[in-house]
Amino acid sequence: MSKDTTSEHLRAELKNLADTLEEVLSNTGEKSKTELDKLRSKAQSALKDTRARLGESGDRIAKTSREVADHADVYVRENPWTSVGIGAAIGVVLGVLLTRR
Repeated sequence: MSKDTTSEHLRAELKNLADTLEEVLSNTGEKSKTELDKLRSKAQSALKDTRARLGESGDRIAKTSREVADHADVYVRENPWTSVGIGAAIGVVLGVLLTRR
């Protein structure tokens, strides 16, 4: 699943959760206990589903971050002087940008 697709799914899940919670909050005054129990159940289900999706996304992000860090570590070990040069260049650029303020 691509990053854009994951983002769209998360937006849809959060919108569904928000819509459900809005329905619960806006209709509590005029509903019977049975109807309120149904709405509460629907809200709890939406919250559970959203939490599960967010947890899955967090796990994917953590895994991707670990893989990127591993690749960076391998690159630095294989090319130490290139890495030092890149780090120095970034430091110079940041130094110039920060001193201009």
